[in-house]
Amino acid sequence: MKFKRQHVIITGGSSGIGKATAIMLVQEGAHVSIVARHLETLETAKAELEAVKVYPEQHIICLSADVSQHDQIELAIARCVEELGPPDILIASAGISHPGYFHELPLHIFEETMAINYFGTLYAIRSVLPFMQQNKRGHIVIISSGAGLIGIYGYTPYSPSKFALRGLAESLRGELKYFGIDVSIVYPPDTDTPQLAVENLTKPHETKLITGTAKTWSPEGVAATILQGLLKNDFVITPGLEMKLLQGWHSMLAPVINWYFDKIVKGVRSI
Repeated sequence: MKFKRQHVIITGGSSGIGKATAIMLVQEGAHVSIVARHLETLETAKAELEAVKVYPEQHIICLSADVSQHDQIELAIARCVEELGPPDILIASAGISHPGYFHELPLHIFEETMAINYFGTLYAIRSVLPFMQQNKRGHIVIISSGAGLIGIYGYTPYSPSKFALRGLAESLRGELKYFGIDVSIVYPPDTDTPQLAVENLTKPHETKLITGTAKTWSPEGVAATILQGLLKNDFVITPGLEMKLLQGWHSMLAPVINWYFDKIVKGVRSI
């Protein structure tokens, strides 16, 4: 068990991919701290994590904080470190999505999405970095999306925030390597999470047709791929062949993908 007795901090760890990854890490013997906004989901997640501990001394910490508020996430991570020591791994999984037509969405949706998805990740990284630099080791995992590789119709608030994470990860990789800190970025496809259910409430019909052409993954499947990528120290982690091809060939595939998306939208608009 490579992760045994390691301290892993997971933002957005109370549901979806974050929670599935937390459960697998606890099963591997890790000490896990999860940070999320809602106390009710945190308490449920804590009970699930406690139920799969593999040894009595294993610790689970659950803290409420809004990752888009720098002071809140910094304080939460400081408390995690005070309880369990410096983190070996940070998994920045907190995120939101609110699809819709660009011209109809209020500006605050764009601002909130960027605040949580991009700045929430950046704040978490800045908060753990001094501890990892001091220890000269650590691993930072940034959860982006397939929508962070190619812009998708109806995702104008979401795609740019996930594109920004790609730029952050690629910029940080070489800079943090000097300190012995590894960086990974994950590009999950659509995943069957509570967040996806929320997205479907506002998702345009064209977007549903576009995203419906790809396989929907389980959170457990994505989490297993993340752990495999951590074990191999991969910079890019792509669950499934579709994401692997998109990540490797997105620039060359973009004209074909855009043609296909336009064909779907034209079909809807002509009805």
